[in-house]
Amino acid sequence: MKYLWIVLFFAALIWSGIAPKDYPTWLLEVIPAIIGLVVMAFTYNSFRLTPVLYSFILIHCIILMVGGHYTYAEVPLFDGLFGFERNNYDKLGHFAQGFVPALLAREILIRKSIVNGKRWLTFIVISICLAFSAFYEMIEWWVALSTGEGAVAFLGTQGYIWDTQSDMFAALIGAYCAVLFLAKLHDKQIKAL
Repeated sequence: MKYLWIVLFFAALIWSGIAPKDYPTWLLEVIPAIIGLVVMAFTYNSFRLTPVLYSFILIHCIILMVGGHYTYAEVPLFDGLFGFERNNYDKLGHFAQGFVPALLAREILIRKSIVNGKRWLTFIVISICLAFSAFYEMIEWWVALSTGEGAVAFLGTQGYIWDTQSDMFAALIGAYCAVLFLAKLHDKQIKAL
């Protein structure tokens, strides 16, 4: 499984880096995936994650790489999807930005015995995801201020004034879905570790 994960990660990374729409945007979008890979490589032996979490981390990395290749506003599959005027691939990315960190936060909090009680666990996991989403929106803002017009592809707002808020809402929905739909499977895999 480990080697398949690595092969899929690098296949997607190489594909995304071949003639992307904009290299600076590509770099900004794939850096989180590369950082995640480095962190997982360093912690693999000391704090191995559950298979379900590794699988969703890979899916999230691929979402980032596809967004980096085309830019989030121009992913072909999402042009005009469901009749929307704007390309909503970024909403999929922000959904994953809530979904995957929810599983990660949940796993760390459970395995390190930081939180006792399911209600507090759910509340804290969702709060962590919202905080992370808000921090990411601030990073986008800082990049936009420092790069000026070059940040348009990275931001991907497509003229939507509520883009920041709807991005955070997509992350909230993602976090809630992860907790709601995967808690039992996740708990089972945590116990198996």
